[in-house]
Amino acid sequence: MELVEATADDLEALVDRWYDLAETMAEHSELNELDTDVIEGAAEDGFRAHLEDEDVTDYLVVYDGETIGFVTLREGRHPSRQYSHFLRIVNLAIDEDHRSRGHGAAVLECVKELARERGCDHLKVSCEWENEGARRFYRDADFQPKQVDYAQPLE
Repeated sequence: MELVEATADDLEALVDRWYDLAETMAEHSELNELDTDVIEGAAEDGFRAHLEDEDVTDYLVVYDGETIGFVTLREGRHPSRQYSHFLRIVNLAIDEDHRSRGHGAAVLECVKELARERGCDHLKVSCEWENEGARRFYRDADFQPKQVDYAQPLE
């Protein structure tokens, strides 16, 4: 398994996989409901913006020459903290027919190595509160709960 940095040629693969991930997230909260009027262009525009952002990198997850997922990473800093340089896992998705085979754990190992190479001192990730599978996955990978986000729709 390897992570291959995505390029503009990979936009379709990224958008398709992101859309699958976003649909799954919509099941966990009404605040994740997709806006079907703008979704197609917005997703592609978002990934194009990543290509221009030096702090964000999208990678294709490739196994035996086949793309089986993607991961989005964002580098950041908290200068006032002892653990100040982090790499955030923004998106991590493995295609459904390749799940439960250790690919997600392998991606995390690659991400840890990338973080070390960049001089980061910790990883961050968040997931939907109701997504017990994701929470279990990250707990099993030795991530520690640190913070809870709250959201409130303004209607």
